[in-house]
Amino acid sequence: QVHLVESGGGLVQLGGSLRLSCTITGSTANINAIAWYRQAPGKQRELVASISSGGKTYYAESVKGRFTITSDNAKNMNYLQMNSLIPEDTAAYLCEAVSWQGDYWGQGTQVTISS
Repeated sequence: QVHLVESGGGLVQLGGSLRLSCTITGSTANINAIAWYRQAPGKQRELVASISSGGKTYYAESVKGRFTITSDNAKNMNYLQMNSLIPEDTAAYLCEAVSWQGDYWGQGTQVTISS
């Protein structure tokens, strides 16, 4: 099975930057994609960004140009670089691994932008 652990969340100023990390352990060979979602109170879970094993990326319109998703396969890690942060980015961020066994989720890391 696959285990995911997010880190890097915290409280940042409006316009600031933050890099979230997703550490992936377990059966990583068959992971097809890594995705970042965010969940804010009273809102639907939102797909923020994803990257496939082939390197194809997707970004939500709300974060395109500000967020960048990257994978470091040698370190079994995935990163979500977040720049120009705005209050609407405040949410719990979760990473997801998609594999033949199914989908696996981390516990989440909280990101709060102060205005």
